[in-house]
Amino acid sequence: MQITPELAVLLYYDIVFALSVLLTMFYMFKWHKHFDAHITLIFVLVPVINLGYVLMAHSTSLEEAIAVNKFSYLGGCFLEMMVLMAVFSLCDLKMNRWVKVGLFAASAAVYLAALTTGHSDIFYRSVTFARENGIVSLTKDYNWAHTVFRVLVCLFFAFSLGAIFYSYFRKNQVSRKILVLLFLPEVIAMIAFFGGRRLFPTVELLPASYVVAQITYLFIISRISLYDVTDVAIDSLVQNGDVGLIAIDFGHHYLGSNDTAREIFPALNDLTVDLSINRNKTLNDIVRPWLKSFLENEDSNQQHFQDGDINYLVTVSWLYNGRKKQGYQLTLTDDTKNQRLIKLISRYNDDLAAEVDEKTAHIVEMHNKLILGMATMVESRDNSTGGHIKRTSSGVKILLDAMDEKEFPYFTEDVRKRLIKAAPMHDLGKIAVDDEILRKPGRFTPEEFEKMKAHSKEGARIVHAILEGTDDEEFHRIAENVAHYHHERWDGSGYPEGLKGEEIPPEARVMAIADVYDALVSRRVYKERMSFEKADQIMMEGMGTQFAPELEPVYLRARPELERYYGNLEKEEAESSSRDPALCTDH
Repeated sequence: MQITPELAVLLYYDIVFALSVLLTMFYMFKWHKHFDAHITLIFVLVPVINLGYVLMAHSTSLEEAIAVNKFSYLGGCFLEMMVLMAVFSLCDLKMNRWVKVGLFAASAAVYLAALTTGHSDIFYRSVTFARENGIVSLTKDYNWAHTVFRVLVCLFFAFSLGAIFYSYFRKNQVSRKILVLLFLPEVIAMIAFFGGRRLFPTVELLPASYVVAQITYLFIISRISLYDVTDVAIDSLVQNGDVGLIAIDFGHHYLGSNDTAREIFPALNDLTVDLSINRNKTLNDIVRPWLKSFLENEDSNQQHFQDGDINYLVTVSWLYNGRKKQGYQLTLTDDTKNQRLIKLISRYNDDLAAEVDEKTAHIVEMHNKLILGMATMVESRDNSTGGHIKRTSSGVKILLDAMDEKEFPYFTEDVRKRLIKAAPMHDLGKIAVDDEILRKPGRFTPEEFEKMKAHSKEGARIVHAILEGTDDEEFHRIAENVAHYHHERWDGSGYPEGLKGEEIPPEARVMAIADVYDALVSRRVYKERMSFEKADQIMMEGMGTQFAPELEPVYLRARPELERYYGNLEKEEAESSSRDPALCTDH
């Protein structure tokens, strides 16, 4: 069969139309929900536009030609706009919403003007129909609306190319391959639109350029999903079957789930979409607390769910439809290995912590024994104060037990423990006092007493040296204060610094009461025990002068226990002396 020019033109339009339809069908087969909507519209518009060219080639009258000619203007008015939007999207450029509205309004206005052809002269002043050698041609006298159309098309081309060039030189996160593929159909479309008739007077090149654009965009869509890391990751997780997904709206209505989620929660198989999850009690009891916790605090969006030997990590997040929150999405992942590892690490840390605590306790015990040993060694040099360390430590504890924590907020549980532990160190400074003074079996002369008073300051120095570098800085401070200031008096007449009132550290005020009370009710080489009544009289007279007045009620509450404690010591000493007279210390 001989192919005439007329048949060649008809075949050209028919083949181009058929190709555009096939390419659109192929796109539908490849379609993915993450594809840009503008690309989808491009594949919808191209066959419609190319159908117009086919009908134009087969038209037999002016009215018919004008009617089908209006299809072709869909390309200039809307197809190019969709291409522009697709370019911006693929180049990861944001277009202002109002700019989009403005471009659509302009395109719609120009297309409405094109639709007036045959009824108004705003687009064409005149149109004539001719068929020469079987080839249809329309001779058009363009008016101002057509000029606006051409300006609009030029803007679409310019903005598209500008976006491509900008992205190529300024945006490293946009694929260069995609940018080159975007550039190709733009150039071909520009050549076809502005110079197609000059190159091929008998046919329009635009339909073929649209097919080239379709082919190009098919190459693009085969790549864009790979570049969208988020979408690829989600798809990969879902397809691998490792992640369960459940969607629930704000009314707690079940919206759907994937196969993995239904395997984890078989109860989902019994739920109907759009019905409330409370229809299944088991599911409702598990899921609702997760949602409630998430609503109360979005940071509390992770829970664990145990199913047999498998431990699932459940992550609650917002379910979005576009930018609007529509409900909740539950993501379930197998977290068994992680939990086993966490338990293993936790058990190891617990064992390590227990071992460290044991070693630390051992070190602390050795440290305490060393301090107590030093204090005992010092006390053994002083033949007048036997058992003083033990008794004053007990006295401090009795006083602290009688304290009201609300009345004395300084003396917290930790401070009390540290003070009881520090009490035996209060007389460590006596190690620096000469034996002839320390072991003197009588009262000191003024000169000897001045030398004895030096033990407070020397004790602070020794405690500081012993505890320097300790991790417990608070204990260091308390112990040093106790040794340094336990002989200070409230009226400022004490030693070694002559501190007055609130200047005296609280722990030293307590130590002073325990120290003096022990000195009064205990036997010394130079005196007998004082009766509790007489000792109490002296202690009460000293409140506000020697002792802190706020400790008076503490002393009064502690007095019965102090008398009971020292009374028991006296009985024990008497019983011991009766069994072995050699142990009697009475001189």
